[in-house]
Amino acid sequence: MNPTRRRPVVTWALIALSAAIFAYELMLSTEAATVMLTRYGVVPSVLSGGGLTLPRSEGGSLGALVTPITSLFLHGGGLHLLGNMWFLHVFGDNVEDELGRVPFLLFYLGAGLGAALFQVLVDPSSTVPMVGASGAISGVLAAYVVLHPRAPVLTLVPIPLALFVEVPAFVFIFVWFALQLVYGLLSTGGFSSGGVAWWAHIGGFLVGLFAILLHRKLLGGESSNAHQ
Repeated sequence: MNPTRRRPVVTWALIALSAAIFAYELMLSTEAATVMLTRYGVVPSVLSGGGLTLPRSEGGSLGALVTPITSLFLHGGGLHLLGNMWFLHVFGDNVEDELGRVPFLLFYLGAGLGAALFQVLVDPSSTVPMVGASGAISGVLAAYVVLHPRAPVLTLVPIPLALFVEVPAFVFIFVWFALQLVYGLLSTGGFSSGGVAWWAHIGGFLVGLFAILLHRKLLGGESSNAHQ
């Protein structure tokens, strides 16, 4: 992990809020938790169905427009939460350090919004609620690889032996994105996606990449932080 010049307050707050909401989910009955995930998760068929003036109970989208944001703080299980928050912890602090706290929060929410809309565009008829911070965190990964392409990332390599090795960030994230793309294409080809919204990951990454490149262009192509 790269050192930072300031405490990653926003990153910590996002992790804490996600953990607190998940703890609340665990306190609910199975039925109540399902209602919560359906109400505040992204349901592509609802968002693509129009009816912006009609409530969801009548087949409209009124009230569903907030779900691309609320879904970022919901998770379907402990491992889902742990994996997302670990990635945010590892990569988020440096991106927040570069962008600043408020811009980073807007960047995170924007990447999450773009991820949700991308998934809706690819699979508009899906009735399965999409929850999790993966789309927003994918945007964070895009920003990290632009800002710190050669920073070492400790990675588990399972083949031929389960070993931890350090690889440059651009290698780690290139492989990660390639896997998202492969699984995304397989999911649209009729193969099971395992309940993972692969195209949300791809969409969040592309939105984050566009945003960070625009940010650097506006700054004259210079990063505000010299370390890699």
